[in-house]
Amino acid sequence: MKKTNRRRFLAKGAAVAAVAGAAGTAAAQSKPERKVLWRGERKPDNPLFSPLVTYGNLVFVAGKGYHQEGDIKKHTDEVLNNIEKELERAGSSMNQCLKCNVYLHDLNDYRAMNEVFRGRFGDNPPVRTTVATYGGVPGDSLVEIDVIAYK
Repeated sequence: MKKTNRRRFLAKGAAVAAVAGAAGTAAAQSKPERKVLWRGERKPDNPLFSPLVTYGNLVFVAGKGYHQEGDIKKHTDEVLNNIEKELERAGSSMNQCLKCNVYLHDLNDYRAMNEVFRGRFGDNPPVRTTVATYGGVPGDSLVEIDVIAYK
């Protein structure tokens, strides 16, 4: 490569980098807004955690459990129904979930939980982590699930 061509190439590269850097700086200056969606749209006094947070086009749903009588299938179905309502409230859906964490009271419930879970997130389910918790899921739920989605 001739020196003049190399210099021209490097000059064009520097110009492209400068434009990209300016665009990146502008994007960094306009940070997305963090919003907490409270049940009843009113923040409770001294909350322990946020139940539903949006950050830009991302939706974070806190862990949901079911605290009534029933087997793992009933608990899983109720938890997924609750998550679906929360996602819709935030302007998202089950089909837009990116990440899902499942916490089981008992790992022996894994297959039955999967029977209910399968298909609830559409044809392209989110990535998922499933663990059995030592000492059980809080509130006597047989399963707790949290998700991250986009809107």
